[in-house]
Amino acid sequence: MEPFTKITSRAIPLPNDNVDTDVVVPARFLKVTDKEGMDQYLFRDWRFDVEGNPKPDFILNQPRAKGAKILLVGRNFGTGSSREHAPWALLAFGFRALIGTSFADIFTGNSLKNGLLLVAIPPESHADLLSTLEKNPNAEVAVDLATQTVTLPDGKTVNFPIDNFSKQCLLAGVDQLGYIFKQEPRIRAYEESHPSAVRTTVSA
Repeated sequence: MEPFTKITSRAIPLPNDNVDTDVVVPARFLKVTDKEGMDQYLFRDWRFDVEGNPKPDFILNQPRAKGAKILLVGRNFGTGSSREHAPWALLAFGFRALIGTSFADIFTGNSLKNGLLLVAIPPESHADLLSTLEKNPNAEVAVDLATQTVTLPDGKTVNFPIDNFSKQCLLAGVDQLGYIFKQEPRIRAYEESHPSAVRTTVSA
């Protein structure tokens, strides 16, 4: 997993509220287990017609979306059933961060574990950013995980929350298991300095 430090990118607006995971990746594609190529299923029924042709008016099919790393979403994004395919598809498309006002809890957990940063900002800041993007589609936004700040196109800085464990994993570019593996030297050192405690734990 690529470490997340700071990204500066165009933000692509998709401000719909209550977008559920079946919209992000329809259930019929959940049999796919390979993350490669998951981008073709992202918002599949919004992006393509019944014959599989791209809908030119959908934002992700427009030239401005190419290479963008930030998606501006609406309120309560990622609601519905749990599926890791949703963050897989968003990451495969190229997004590293989603900015919204709120996110569904299960989707948040799945996203952070897979390296997708979810940035919750106040509604007024969200509205200002959306308005800016409507006027200037090429406006860039900076997301700095270390300082937990978003710098808007007008230079204003907004703080966002994230739990410290997820933050450290993202900064290091590891998932939960990878974080534990990185602590192996410290774990081994503790075991060697507390042999009686380790034996008691094993015997118990």
